[in-house]
Amino acid sequence: MSEVRRQGLGGGKLGSDSPLFGGSAGASNGNGNGNGKPRDLEETPAWDPRADEFADSREAAAAEASRAAAELLSLADLRDLLPAAEPDRALDDWGRSETVVSLMEPILNFYYRYWFRVEVEGIENVPSENGALIVSNHSGALPPDAPMIMQAVRNEHPNPRPLYMLGEHWFKGYPGVSMLVNKMGLVPAHRENAQRLLHDEGRLAVVFPEGQKGTRKLYWQRYKLRRFGRGGFVRTAIRARVPIVPVALVGAEEAMPIFAHFKLLQKLSGLIYFPLTPSFPHFGLAAPLMYMPSKFKIRFMEPIDMSGYPVETIDDPAEIQEISERIRARIQRQLDEMLDARESVWTG
Repeated sequence: MSEVRRQGLGGGKLGSDSPLFGGSAGASNGNGNGNGKPRDLEETPAWDPRADEFADSREAAAAEASRAAAELLSLADLRDLLPAAEPDRALDDWGRSETVVSLMEPILNFYYRYWFRVEVEGIENVPSENGALIVSNHSGALPPDAPMIMQAVRNEHPNPRPLYMLGEHWFKGYPGVSMLVNKMGLVPAHRENAQRLLHDEGRLAVVFPEGQKGTRKLYWQRYKLRRFGRGGFVRTAIRARVPIVPVALVGAEEAMPIFAHFKLLQKLSGLIYFPLTPSFPHFGLAAPLMYMPSKFKIRFMEPIDMSGYPVETIDDPAEIQEISERIRARIQRQLDEMLDARESVWTG
C-alpha cells in the first residue's frame, strides 16, 4: 500500500513544485512523457469555448439560399403565371357567376327600367378596356346603388363589362345573402385582391369610400357625404395604375330612407344596424324588396388619370388624404347640382 501511495503521489515527494500545489508538471509521474504534458492531452487539441461548431453548416445553408433566391422568378414573372381571364367561363376565380347574374337580371332590370327609371349620364367615361376604379357615393338602408350602377354599365355601355364591387364582406354572417352577393361580384376589399383584379386582370370595379357610414345616414343627413376613410381607394388606384371614375348618384337616399336606429335591437339581433324604414322592421324579410319608387340619376364623371403619381405617393398620408378630399368634393358638387336641378323625388 505504501508503495502504491508513493507511486501515485510522485514517489512520495510533495514539494512546492508539485502540481498539487500549483507547481509545474515537468517531472514524469507515470502518466506523462517527460516533457510536462500528459499523453492524452498531448494527442487531443485544446478546446476553445468560443468556437462555433455550426458555422460551416450555416454558411453552407446561406450559400444555398442565395443560390435558390437567384433562381426565383421576379414578382412580375410570377403574376404572368396567373390564369388569363376567360370571358366564356360561367364561374370565375372570384366566385362571380354569370349564370346567377343572368338569372337575377330580370329582377334587376325591372327595378332599373320601371321602378327607379334610371337616367344615366356620361357612361362613355367608363373605359371600354383595362382596369378602372369607379368611386361613388353610398346610401340607403339596403343600398340599391351598386346593382343599379352595375346595370347601367351592363345596359348602357357600348362595350358592356362585368362590374365587381370592392367592399367590406359584412354579409358573411348571413349565409344566404353572403353566397348571393359573392356570386353577383362582391370581392373583399383587400390590397392584393384589388391589385390582381384591377392591374393583373384589367377588370372594372366599384368602391364606396363612405362604407357603412354612408348607409347609416338618417333621412335628414341625405346627400351629405361622409369622410372617405383614409384614402385607401386612392392608394389602390395608384398602386394598380388605373384611372378613377367618380360617380354621383341621386335617388337612393329616398328609395329606402332611415328615420331612426335602434341600438338595443341591433345588439339583440346581431345585425350591423337595426334601422327604422318605411318597410322595416314591420314587413320583415320582405322589406328588401319594398323600395320606394324614387327617380334615379347616375352621372359618370371624366376619369382621373392616376398613372402620373409616383408609386411612392402611397406612403405619403397627407397627399393621399388631399387627393381623396378633392375627389370627395368633386362628387359633392355634382350631387348638389343634380339636387338643385331635380323638381321631384318621384319624377326627377
